[in-house]
Amino acid sequence: MTERQMAILAAIIEQYAEVASPVGSVTLAKLFGVSSATIRSEMAKLEEAGFIKAPHTSAGRIPTDKGYRVYVNTITDAQLSDMPKLDRGVKAIEARVSSQQSRADRAIRGAVDGLVELTRNLGLATIGDELYINGIGNLFSHPEFLVGDHAQQVARLLDNLEPWLREAAPNEPLNVYIGSENPIGKSSGASLIISKFCSPFSDHSYIGVLGPTRQDYARTMHLVSRAGRMLEESL
Repeated sequence: MTERQMAILAAIIEQYAEVASPVGSVTLAKLFGVSSATIRSEMAKLEEAGFIKAPHTSAGRIPTDKGYRVYVNTITDAQLSDMPKLDRGVKAIEARVSSQQSRADRAIRGAVDGLVELTRNLGLATIGDELYINGIGNLFSHPEFLVGDHAQQVARLLDNLEPWLREAAPNEPLNVYIGSENPIGKSSGASLIISKFCSPFSDHSYIGVLGPTRQDYARTMHLVSRAGRMLEESL
C-alpha cells in the first residue's frame, strides 16, 4: 500500500466513524486537494485489495475489517501516550478510581462507568468471577445494530465473553479484536478493546469496551489502556 493509499484509507475510516455513512470520492478529493478521478482510482485499488467495500449500491465506500486492522496496526504506543486532548477524560476516570481506592470492586466499576460515558460504548470489566457490564443502551443505539442480525450476534458475544476471557486469557496490556477477529459473534460488526491488569482479584483482570467497528480507535484505545494502567497502579 502506498503512503497516499494509507492516508486515504485513514481518512475513510475517520470520516465514517464521524458520520456513519459511506464516504465518497468528492469528499476525499476536497480533503486531499486532488481530482475525484485520482481518488476514485486509488479507492479502486484499496477495494481490490480488500481494505474498503461498497455497501449495497452506494457510491461511497466503508472500511472492511481488514482495512480497520491495517489502520489500528499503525497506531503506535507513542501516539497513544501523546494524546493531551484526552487529559480531561483520563482525569475523569482517575477521579472515579481514586475516590474508591479503598474498595477495589467499586474502583473498577467506576473506571468502567467512566469509559461508558467517554466512549459511548458498552463498558466491561472482570471483578473476580463476575463480569461487570454497563452501557448496553449505548451499544444498541448505534445504527449498525438496528438492522440485520448484528444485535443478536453482539448479544451472543456478551453471553460468552466471560468464559472466553477465562479460557483465552489475552496477555497483552492492550488487546483489540475487530469484527470477524472476535472469538464469538464473528458477524457482529463489533470491536472489543480490552486491557489486562493486575488487581486484588486476579493477575488477569480485564477492563475494556465493546462498540461498533466504526469508532475512533486511537481515542478509545488510549482511554482503555490508561484505565487499565490506572487501576493496576491504584489497586
